Amino acid sequence: MSAALKELFLLDPGVTYLNHGAYGATPRPVFDRHIQWQYELEREPVDFLSRKGTERLAHSRAVLADYVDTDRDNLVYVGNGTTGINIIARSMKLAPGDEVLTTDHEHGGIDRLWRFMAQKLGFTYTRHGVRLPVTTHDEFVDAFWADVTDKTRVILISHLTSPTALVFPVAEICARARRAGIITVVDGSHVPAQLPLSLRSLDPDFYVGILHKWLCAPKGCAFLYARPSAQPLLDPLVVSWGWEPKNPGPSKFVEYHEWQGSRDISQFLSVPAAIAFQREHDWDEVRVRCKALAAHAQREISALSRLPPYHPDLPEWYGQIVCARLPAGTDDVALLHRLRYEYDIDVSVDRFNNLPRIRVSIQGYNELKDVERLLDVLGKILRE
Repeated sequence: MSAALKELFLLDPGVTYLNHGAYGATPRPVFDRHIQWQYELEREPVDFLSRKGTERLAHSRAVLADYVDTDRDNLVYVGNGTTGINIIARSMKLAPGDEVLTTDHEHGGIDRLWRFMAQKLGFTYTRHGVRLPVTTHDEFVDAFWADVTDKTRVILISHLTSPTALVFPVAEICARARRAGIITVVDGSHVPAQLPLSLRSLDPDFYVGILHKWLCAPKGCAFLYARPSAQPLLDPLVVSWGWEPKNPGPSKFVEYHEWQGSRDISQFLSVPAAIAFQREHDWDEVRVRCKALAAHAQREISALSRLPPYHPDLPEWYGQIVCARLPAGTDDVALLHRLRYEYDIDVSVDRFNNLPRIRVSIQGYNELKDVERLLDVLGKILRE
């Protein structure tokens, strides 16, 4: 199955690609649909953008809303996860004396955004230090909640962390925050199409998910969700015609954030094709196989390094993307370049808490031989 799927992707066959979590990869049928939308845009730009764009985006959002279990007008498309979180962060009316609570496992770009806003507005930005290795979801929630104070106004938390590939129990965090009157901002960049996602059940105030990663939509495609009661809190990042529309529609939230001036919306219109592609290829089964292969990769790398992973071998902690520690003396930059340019293996090598780690992403096009090639080369380099 994986070999057949690989033929449908545009990836360089000479590269062992284990880095899907970076920017994703788009299968040919979805890419072709994207190009068709771009051709249609060029044939009649005014019709495409001004006269038919709103209706087409509404249809695409409706398909996506069904996929993530919410109502259509609780979603707007954005170019990437960073843009979505920026809309939220720049709209929060925070001041000195207020606190934003997060973890020390957040994406570097998002962490910089909130530190920037804290410097501008004077609020306190607190990182909860997650003890590693983690144990259970219940213990994580209790430890995290111990850092909540009467000044906590916003909780920012990843659903699946970028630097460590840990799945955090955000449903319980959101439930506790709702009872305490604290706003929740969930960075779900890696979640759509990798983990089950029901926004209705999760019930955060805000959720941002990237669609060009695990859903395999074209690049530059993400969504911002806001629960209806929280939508009035958000200001548009780009003020344009949607601020005072000539013909108001049913959702101010959509109007404020959807129209940002002239831009290519073809990637957003291609989302239904990405969802259809995965359904046609039994992606529920693909995910099961990928998760098992990811767990195998993590166990074998941990055996090579003789270091424990960040989490116990419990399925609630990981998905198709896993991390493993590397020996403390490993030069992560040199290892990354050797793997990529000496051995044609593309995989994420970086540092977390100033210690080296490797992050392996397994998508439907990956096979056991991809992981075995990484293990063989990595073992050789570590022995050196």
